[in-house]
Amino acid sequence: MKKAISAAIALSMLLSFASCGKSPESSNSEQKIEGVKINLSDSGITVDGAPVTSNENEAVYTANDIVYYEEGHDFTYGEGEKNDEHSKEEADGHTVVHITKPGTYVLSGILSKGQVAVDLGEDAKTDKNAVVKLVLNGVDITSTVAPSIIFYNVYECGNEDSETADKTVDTAKAGAIVQIADGTENTLNGSYVAKIYKSVVLNENGTEITDSKKLHKYDGTLYSKMTMNIEGGTGVLNVNAENEGIDSELHLTINGGVINIVSDDDGINTNEDGVSVTTVNGGTLNIKVSENAEEGDGIDSNGWLVINGGNVFAQACSKSGDAGIDSDNGIYINGGTLTATGNMLDEISGGAQNYAVFTFRDKQEGSKAYELQNSNGEAVIKCTPENSFTYLIVSSPKLQGGDYKLLADGKELGVAESAGGMKGGFGGQRPEGMTGEQKPDGATPPQMPNGERPTRPNSSETDGSTPPEMPSGERPTDENGTSPDANGNDTGKTVFNLNAGGNTYTVF
Repeated sequence: MKKAISAAIALSMLLSFASCGKSPESSNSEQKIEGVKINLSDSGITVDGAPVTSNENEAVYTANDIVYYEEGHDFTYGEGEKNDEHSKEEADGHTVVHITKPGTYVLSGILSKGQVAVDLGEDAKTDKNAVVKLVLNGVDITSTVAPSIIFYNVYECGNEDSETADKTVDTAKAGAIVQIADGTENTLNGSYVAKIYKSVVLNENGTEITDSKKLHKYDGTLYSKMTMNIEGGTGVLNVNAENEGIDSELHLTINGGVINIVSDDDGINTNEDGVSVTTVNGGTLNIKVSENAEEGDGIDSNGWLVINGGNVFAQACSKSGDAGIDSDNGIYINGGTLTATGNMLDEISGGAQNYAVFTFRDKQEGSKAYELQNSNGEAVIKCTPENSFTYLIVSSPKLQGGDYKLLADGKELGVAESAGGMKGGFGGQRPEGMTGEQKPDGATPPQMPNGERPTRPNSSETDGSTPPEMPSGERPTDENGTSPDANGNDTGKTVFNLNAGGNTYTVF
């Protein structure tokens, strides 16, 4: 069930994120922004100071024609359930600001029920001039039935051919651009549109759909059917989503800005199986799947995920077997600072920067302060996740070879190198007893001989016993800094070594 995100949740998210990543300082200085000025207001929208028109031939016009999943239809209408439906009365209460011509449009003001929709026509996909930049200059948009900003038709700069797809894409000429103006705070509160059929083929009895074509399906609060770039510096964008946060059907590149996302499903998603690339080159990304959610990855790419820079903190759903960072074709970390938590580990395929994966023997509850310290006692990573998790992934330019300690609320944890690593191919590994949505490629982790699966270090299948818990979950350490189990066997050292490349560890 998708539920609205309350202001209290969003505020809580922002306060907790402050401890996990530094946001650029905002500036209140005036800046000159070129472009068509659209000022949003429930009492009247203006375009360059003049009242907006309803003339569809203009570059900007308004109408009450939002696309939504309507209630009262049978199974041939679409795939939505009761919770996805909305009444015509609710939908008609939304004002849609249509943008129909290329150019730069500067958005400011508040629209409590509405949407900004960009559509340059069906021919725009192959027209290199069909580019729209939306500058968010202190704007607050709420939609309760659909995305609050959507790009329908603009130029598509990306390659959609799965046979030639690659993790490196150039999206500089993308037709959908969102710029977060420096020194501003912007908020998008949005819903989604469940799949609506364009046509269906029924079985002989007319009781089941055997084939269908899609007319509409828009999962994110900020949604683009074409490749999208997000740019910015000190500006802030808050995204509160009843389903997914930021969603692109092909590629998504984030070059800057401070982006805070609370979602009831994936925080960020790119949709095209085996093709889409989510690239982070800069900025600050704070992503949390909300406590209302039943599932959701922090970042989910149906193709590749490439992190070249920026500061990323991504928390997956507490309840499901989902990952902080998830990708079907591979995750590559080349730079920036990354902290990701979740209950599934998706394989990190490579990259130019060191990373470490910590697999916790016991599920970690939220709100503990974690710190990874080097041999000089300096904190390489500091984070306080709100969501509970089993896997912690960290990467930073400061993460060099040497001795480290992992602490939770100031207490040193026992850490042991995982034999053979804990990487999860084919959609990743989930802890015992965890469930999660089937991945788009339908694949599952490979079977071991005789159909067995790897067991977690504390599983009774290893030696038939589970080390007894001490008060508060602590375990004693001996003079060597090791943490023995119930049989006296070392289960980890409080001081552990990190080598170059990727390192995987079990935490006790």
